Amino acid sequence: MISFLKPAQSISPLSADRIDPEYRRLRWQVFAGIFVGYAAFYLVRNNFALALPSILKAHPEFTKVQLGWAMTSLSVAYGISKFIMGSVSDRSNPRWFMALGLLLTSGVTFAFGTVPAIYDSLALIIALQALNGWFNGMGWPPCGKTMVHWWSTKERGKIVAAWNAAHNVGGALVAVFATWAVVRFGDWGATFYFNAAIAVGAAGLILLLLRDTPQSCGLPAIESHKDDYPPNYSADHERTFTFREIFVRHVLNNKFLWAIALANAFVYFVRFGVVNWIPTYLQTAKGFNFKESGFAWTAFELAGIPGTLLCGWISDRVFKARRAPATILFMGLTLVGLLIYRWNDTGPYWIDVAALIMIGFFIYGPIMMIGLHALDLVPKKAAGTAAGFTGFFGYFLGSAPSGAGVGWIAHTWGWDGVFSTMIACCVLTMGFSALTLGQRTTSRSISP
Repeated sequence: MISFLKPAQSISPLSADRIDPEYRRLRWQVFAGIFVGYAAFYLVRNNFALALPSILKAHPEFTKVQLGWAMTSLSVAYGISKFIMGSVSDRSNPRWFMALGLLLTSGVTFAFGTVPAIYDSLALIIALQALNGWFNGMGWPPCGKTMVHWWSTKERGKIVAAWNAAHNVGGALVAVFATWAVVRFGDWGATFYFNAAIAVGAAGLILLLLRDTPQSCGLPAIESHKDDYPPNYSADHERTFTFREIFVRHVLNNKFLWAIALANAFVYFVRFGVVNWIPTYLQTAKGFNFKESGFAWTAFELAGIPGTLLCGWISDRVFKARRAPATILFMGLTLVGLLIYRWNDTGPYWIDVAALIMIGFFIYGPIMMIGLHALDLVPKKAAGTAAGFTGFFGYFLGSAPSGAGVGWIAHTWGWDGVFSTMIACCVLTMGFSALTLGQRTTSRSISP
């Protein structure tokens, strides 16, 4: 492994009077690092979907189905990378690993806005989008690894819910920055290069703020500091596992992890089936313009922030830390939003926006719940791989078909076929989540 990516070594412990204030300071610092950093990954992920109507106008030789394959290639590569690079992340320093991934994905995105020759070849477009997806897959695993090392089981729900808002902040800002840049520069390529430039700056912040484990900063393990130990915890959980231990012992033999991974596939199809096609659906099926569809995109993403926080609160307080009931409840309400979005047909714009706000409000809660559940189901030294495993299903079986798949369904059966498929996926998400209703993550104290 490249030397600077290796996990940081433990240093001499700090004096007892310094541990608590240093923990508080560094936890705020590393949270800011993973929040800003992950939001920045979104600035350079879905730019192609946002620019798709403009690309279709500039290059009429391509069809929606053909360019949909570019979005599919990104999702397939992202899903595979999230799993493979997740295992690499478990054996790496998240500070350097995450910053490197953001710099690489920013470089590919910048090229899409500044190298016109890319659009001379559909194969090249698809290949570069796949490369972008691979580098983007280096974002989530180090965040998951960081959270399980710096926050204990009992407090992890609220911190993951708060961090999950980075999805929505980044997802909303990609449209805000792109819309401003396109108007300012009079160039749809600014959708790519302006956001990429901002993301490069965020990579610098990751290097400035993020740290590896508490032990690398002279602090005790979080379990010891908070006296909050997960089931079956032992000192062995503090060492770096081999790839075989991570994959075979802790991930592939975990039946609950398989169930939530399958649920993740269907919820991701709904999420990206909606968001990736907001510009195309609203502009081609309903006649709205770029600014109107961009505003609708932003509203969808921002609505996920309070929705995610509410879902985390309901899971902890109402359902007593059981994740599946909250997932099922929020997916049922997502389904209602989908029905309103479709039934509006050629109705007023504000109803479409309201429906998208409702969908965005409710769908990000289950996405957060599944990610949190994956982290809780394995030892912390396998957290990146567990997150990557569920992410692989989400992107390979969920997000990937929402690209070319939705384009093909829309071309073959129209938008009614698209919405029927997404409604079925809502039901399947609830069904697979229900398979974990008998499981509950608990923690324990070992203080006398």
